[in-house]
Amino acid sequence: MEEEEEERESLTLDKSLEAKYSKELDVAVRAVQMACFLCQKVQENFISKSNNQVHSKDDNSPVTVADWSVQATVSWLLSESFGSKNVSIVAEEDVQSLSKAEAAGLLAAVVKTVNNCLAEAPRFGLQGPLIPLGTSEVLEAISRCNSNGGPKGRFWALDPVDGTLGFVRGDQYAVALSLIENGEPVVGVLGCPNYPMRKEWLSYHHRYHRIISKLTPPTSESWDKGCVMYARRGSGEAWIQPVIQGNKKLVWPNSARPVNVSSIENPALATFCEPVEKSNSSHSFTAGLAHSVGVRKQPLRVYSMVKYAAIARGDAEIFMKFARSGYKEKIWDHAAGAVIIEEGWRCGD
Repeated sequence: MEEEEEERESLTLDKSLEAKYSKELDVAVRAVQMACFLCQKVQENFISKSNNQVHSKDDNSPVTVADWSVQATVSWLLSESFGSKNVSIVAEEDVQSLSKAEAAGLLAAVVKTVNNCLAEAPRFGLQGPLIPLGTSEVLEAISRCNSNGGPKGRFWALDPVDGTLGFVRGDQYAVALSLIENGEPVVGVLGCPNYPMRKEWLSYHHRYHRIISKLTPPTSESWDKGCVMYARRGSGEAWIQPVIQGNKKLVWPNSARPVNVSSIENPALATFCEPVEKSNSSHSFTAGLAHSVGVRKQPLRVYSMVKYAAIARGDAEIFMKFARSGYKEKIWDHAAGAVIIEEGWRCGD
């Protein structure tokens, strides 16, 4: 009797959670799909025109039009969907350098990029602005992402372009959005516009992939077909759907399928992920640690939170990162991916 009662309580809790976060998950998936669409357009411009619109922040990390544009777009969409007074956002970018007089051209490019993206909102199932946003409205949307977060209350965590270095090189990057309530990530959405549908392609250089994708028939699962993964806390499910290509409309959730982590338990058969850049993690240290626990396969080195996507889909089993001294991890670098992997693990349990 006690077991039956516990099971009924668990089912009631799951349904309550589903009802509670259904709109948040729906809007988040659609917003990240739009952000991926925006990033693809900007990245194509980088590659085709050798556009050097890369800027450095105070910590010397790179930032582009896409970073600010995605932050403005997602911020605006969340505020319109839930009301600006009800939305609190922690995000990576601010408007300090964007507001300087010498950045007028950059700001104009951000405003144009945001409005071009929001004009496509109806085919993603969201409502765009009746008239294009002005400069002040775009800056307000970016600066609205100034929450301090914390262990109480509700806020969104956004990394508009995680892995900007990979982004500007035409390689891997991610858009990460999560909802955090009372210190617990409850919704996670991870957009990976360049994550190939075939695992083996991850081992090759991104330029090789782009050549191959041009030679491959359009019906195949090619390099430029990305994905969006998402999960809701307590559901025991994680899902994956393709990034919308061309002028297609988003069909959601019908376009999604379950995804779960690898069932490999033998370290000799496991693959571990680590950052591409040596400055972000000690490759020699992780190699030594991997060898000591019996891992024998070559590491999978990818930019950004795509490492979480690789583990969630079962393309790798371990994520190791040992950052340089003084480096501080940010919540937007992990929250979305953590929810997806944990629920994907429960799904396969």
